[in-house]
This record gives sequence, structure tokens and C-alpha cells, in this order.
Amino acid sequence: MLSAHNTQFKQSEVMHLCFKFSRSQSSLSLVRHLSSAQLPHLPVPALQDTLKKCLRTIQPLVTEEQLKQTDSIFKKFGEPGGLGTKLQDLLLKRAEKEENWLAEWWLNTAYLEFRSPVVVYSSPGLVMPQQEFGSAEDQLHFAAQLILAVLDFKCLIDREQLKPEMMGKDPLDMAQYKKVFGTCRLPRIPRDELVYHPTSKHIIVMHRNNIFQLNVLAEDGSLYSESQLFSALGLITDLTEQDVTPVGVLTSDSRDNWSKAYQLLAQDAGNVEVLKSIESALFVVCLDQPSGTTGLDDRTISGRQTMHGDGAMSNGGNRWFDKTIQFLVSEEGRVGLTYEHSPAEGQPIASIVDHIMGYIDGNKFEQVVGDPTPAANLCIPLKFKISNEVQEAIKTAAINLDKLVNNVEACAFSFDKYGKEFIKSQKLSPDSYIQMAMQFAFYRLHKVPGAHYESAATRKYLHGRTETIRSCSVESIAFAKTMLDSSASPHEKLAALKKAINGHKDYTLQALNGLGVDRHLLGLKLTAISHGLPVPPLFSDPGYLQSLHMRLSTSQVAVKSDGFMIYGPLVEDGYG
Repeated sequence: MLSAHNTQFKQSEVMHLCFKFSRSQSSLSLVRHLSSAQLPHLPVPALQDTLKKCLRTIQPLVTEEQLKQTDSIFKKFGEPGGLGTKLQDLLLKRAEKEENWLAEWWLNTAYLEFRSPVVVYSSPGLVMPQQEFGSAEDQLHFAAQLILAVLDFKCLIDREQLKPEMMGKDPLDMAQYKKVFGTCRLPRIPRDELVYHPTSKHIIVMHRNNIFQLNVLAEDGSLYSESQLFSALGLITDLTEQDVTPVGVLTSDSRDNWSKAYQLLAQDAGNVEVLKSIESALFVVCLDQPSGTTGLDDRTISGRQTMHGDGAMSNGGNRWFDKTIQFLVSEEGRVGLTYEHSPAEGQPIASIVDHIMGYIDGNKFEQVVGDPTPAANLCIPLKFKISNEVQEAIKTAAINLDKLVNNVEACAFSFDKYGKEFIKSQKLSPDSYIQMAMQFAFYRLHKVPGAHYESAATRKYLHGRTETIRSCSVESIAFAKTMLDSSASPHEKLAALKKAINGHKDYTLQALNGLGVDRHLLGLKLTAISHGLPVPPLFSDPGYLQSLHMRLSTSQVAVKSDGFMIYGPLVEDGYG
């Protein structure tokens, strides 16, 4: 929990088929190829349904007087012939023309136009099972095996051998899997840019803030062996026994600060080539030093390392946060990844992690023979020329990262008294049960209701991303109050819990079907802006804004291995 203080092939043959693409192939065509055109399009909910539903989620958060004011504004917005009806008609027309009326808007407004750092505010970390490294060689062997495991997963994507994911009987859009390798977010003002390089044959390795290009695929697309990659990683660590200026820390700063520093870096032609190599890499592997953090349990330290590197004085500079996926493998046996959120949700990333652990545990890397290429030919040092202006930007970014790290309290908590099987045995939804437990805990601690965000996947629709489950409800607060009522009987408390869980389950089902309120209202607001119409008063109403101040930010991502995901709060006085 986080809180803010203020067919059979030889392996080489498989990889040959996987990676031998034409350079002229666009990333879009690759993405489309995996996405089923048979999937339905994201619906536009009925206007009155959304307004009614939204008003009910606001009710537990505001006073009766404020609720009356908000109700009046909602009614005016939704009246026949009013602005809301006009915007709804325009949005329906957009939905008729677009494969997904929300997708581009969501990518831009939720991610690329967001100016805060991706660190903590946007990019989750994922902690993988702790490893026992007896030596520096063990660290490098594991890193080499991890690289091969990730490339093996990419092979499955490229050959379209991934088993289609299902939600009940509904197939899910698999397009996000095509967007995670070779992808990078570039800092721009006022909107960042995503670039895709799915046919790259190299990765980036970072050690003590040094940056190396490591070629992991031969020209014919075949893999190098584990021993070759191990030797190459050993050469990299031998050449980088001292820390250097942490250029990577620039990627942790606000997007505007980083964009300005990026332009300064790009004034040098050599730096441009270094940036191109980083941005086109399939992914990043960070070989980390010991964290230096004391007084916390191992899982919490690992979570901090994946989320922000524990600051500039630890491993925060040994990162390139713009890359969609960067793995970390530390001398202490801490293993995990940080992912830049804009191209994909958590489930594809979790699937990669499960594949990595299964691949390594099954010793599948031993099947890779490699070729005679010397390890020294695989790694290329990448060095930036750092001007005085860039040096100052690095100092500023390091200070800002450390402030951000110090402003977020992290704690990895494991509950082992019972699990989902017990909850299921009581004929209750495990997810709804946990959500209501958090609602109760928040209310008991803070004595007020807490607006509560939970992510619902809308991947049953073409190019679907997410919808918000508003977990704070009339029923959840009634449950919390009943639990705190000393005169309430156990039967009454159980009844209140079941009612709250059923309410949450109902809202969840609607959100999964694209019938939540948040994305629809966002669509109406952006419709007004895109057509030069006034933004309706609804969007500045204090009651509505209170419901957007999500003091609890939660998500459920299924993983088979003993790992967990970690991300920051959405607001200064919130929990993630």
C-alpha cells in the first residue's frame, strides 16, 4: 500500500521466423494483425443512465446541500434539447466513425498530455520472486536467462501463438501485446509521443548509470546463447566499475523539464544517435547495485526499487523511465520491472513475468545454441556529451526525484490468514470483498468516505483499455458505519457487507461492459472541446470534482508467480 504525505522448431529456427520482418512494416499493421476485427466496438452509454449512476456515486461523498446543487446541475445538463443532449449526439456520431471512440482521446489525455513525472504518478512497478545470488556471476546468469525468456515471449507474440485471453465467453483484444516491445515514450511539449520499433535486434543494459547497447539477435533473427549473453554482460560490468553522471535520471522529471533537457541533449549529433539506440531498443535491463535502504522489509524495498529506484542516490539514475519495459536485476537478488503505462495495461505485463519465471525454472534457455559471434562484438558503449546546461538539468531532476521518493510512503503487506478460496466458499466475490475491506479501513481511519478508483478492463471491445469502477458507494459507507456501530449485531454486519459487495459486483459488471460513468463523461467533455463548444458547468461542479478526487487507487492483476504490482497514489492525500 502506498500513501502520499502531502509446430516443433529448433529454437534458432523459431527466432529466425519470429524476427525476420521487413523494415517497411509499420507498427500499426503489426498491432492490427493481432487485434480481432470481429470484436464489438465500445458502446456509448445512454446519457440519463450515466447521469443517474454518477449522481448516486457522489451521494456518500458530499453534504445534502451540495448533493441538491449537483443534482440540479446534472438535470439541467441532461434536459431535452440541452447541451448534454447535443454533446451526446455528437459523441454517437464519433462512435459510428471510429473503431473505438475513446482510444485516441484516452491515450492523449490520460497519458501523453499528462505533465507530471511518469515515476510514481503513472508507471507501475512489478516485483518478481526474490532470487538468491551467491555471487556477481549469479546475477549476470539470471539476467542473461531473463533476456532469453523475454525474447521467447516476443516470439510467441510475433508468431501469433499466444493463447487468446477470455473474459468468460468473451474474447479479449490482444493488441496491447504488440505495443510493449521496442516502444518508447518521447518527451514533447505539450504532448508526448509514442514510437514503435518492433523489429529491433538490440536491448539496452544499464549498470552504474552507464548505458550499453546489447545486440541480442543475429542478423538472421536467431538468438545468442545464454553463455554469450552472460559473457557480454560480464564485459559490461567489468568496464563500468564506477558510477557515472546519471543521465537517465532526466527521464524521472516532469515531462516539460525532461522535454527541455532532451532538446539540449539533441543539439549534439552524437547524442542523437545514443537517443535513437535507446528509443529503438526492445527493452531495458538495469543491473542494479545494492539498494542501501535499511529498516524496511525486503518486499517493500523491492517495491520501492521497481517504482522509483529509491531515488538518485540509490538506483534511480540507473533507469530510462521512458521505455515501456525495463527490467531490474540487482546484486541483492531483487528482480522486477518498471513499465511506462501509456501503451498497455497491467495484464500483458504480468503475463510476460509469468512466462519469464516458467522459462527460467524450466531451464529452457539451455536449448539455445547461439552462434560463434564473440561476446565483445555484442555490446556497444553509449556515451552522452553533457553540456553545462544538461548537467544542471540532471542535478535538478535528481533533487526532484528524491523529493518525490521522500513524499511517498511504501509498504508491502501480505495477508496470510485466509485467501480467495475461503471468500469464494462464502459465495462472495474476492475482488468485491477486498474492495469493501479497503472502504471500511479508510472510513475507520479517516472518519470520512474516500472516493475510490478501481480499474476495469474493457478489452472485450476493439482497442479497449479501461473504465473506472467507483468502489465508494452508498452501500459501502453504510457497511462501514454498521461495522463501527457497537449496537449492530453480527447478522446486521454480515447483511451490510453482502449488500455492499453486491452493489460493487453490479457496478463492476457495468464497467466491464463499457457502461461506467467516467469514460462517458470524459468523452462528452472532450466532444465539447473538440467542437469549440463551452465546457458544461457539470465538469466544474464541486460535487462532481469531489468524486474525481480518488483517495484510493486500486487494481487487480492476476499473476501466477509470487510477485506483486506497486504504483503511486493519484492524489496527494491518497493511497495507491
